[in-house]
Amino acid sequence: MVGRSFGDGVRDTIHAAGMTQRQAAERAGWEEPKVSDLVNGKGGVTEVELALLLGLCHTPPDDAQHLLALYRESREKGYLVFPEDGFTDQVRSLIEQERLANKITMWSMNVIPGPLQIPDYIRALIERSVRAKKVNVAEVIAAKTARQGIFHYSRTFLFYLHEHALRLQVGGADVMQNQLLHLLAMINRSYVTVRVVPSSYGAHAGLSGSFRLLNYDKFEPVVFTETENSGLFVEDKTSLATYVDVLKLLDAQALDAEQSRELITSILA
Repeated sequence: MVGRSFGDGVRDTIHAAGMTQRQAAERAGWEEPKVSDLVNGKGGVTEVELALLLGLCHTPPDDAQHLLALYRESREKGYLVFPEDGFTDQVRSLIEQERLANKITMWSMNVIPGPLQIPDYIRALIERSVRAKKVNVAEVIAAKTARQGIFHYSRTFLFYLHEHALRLQVGGADVMQNQLLHLLAMINRSYVTVRVVPSSYGAHAGLSGSFRLLNYDKFEPVVFTETENSGLFVEDKTSLATYVDVLKLLDAQALDAEQSRELITSILA
């Protein structure tokens, strides 16, 4: 996944410079296949060579630092990110990978999953967090809401969440009512499924924490997990298999889609 993000970023920076891959290779004094391997995430260059290419493309400093960081991580089993604003679900790499994924599966233990949150719910979460005084709340809400554009009938979305997330009062009764109504509206979309693990089940497979699994048509899947101030992309096969096993158990432990709808409706009533 990191190699893919890195290759896409190099391709974009060459394009932004108004060059073809052949022209970029000529300016760098390389053979064209070397650039081709680079944009396909296969590496084949040193960090110094990459810096040379980025300089030739007049890549903005922030973008250059991002690509250099991806380059350094591209041979690792995981990719750790520390976003400057503290919101790990807003990192560029995650946004890019969500855009490419054809299936997104999320497990959320304590709150409504991010892509299903309404603005007032998002605001309430931010205002009660340690980041409340460090960010422009309106800008964060706008950014998070804009990311909900990933919903499209050409993709599949499966959300597992714990009943606690439905009952946790975030922003007061009116906000929760609107949030649950929005959740019911989203369930009406044929490509969106919500499954609830009921509190009555007790201990469950997702106790280690929330995560999201991204699946692609042409690439290997990747898992994204987050803490208070960092996020981790996991893509080695052993770790991925463990997360898939967690989802299999949650599938067995959760209410089915219709039962989940009935539970949400009963909480509203």
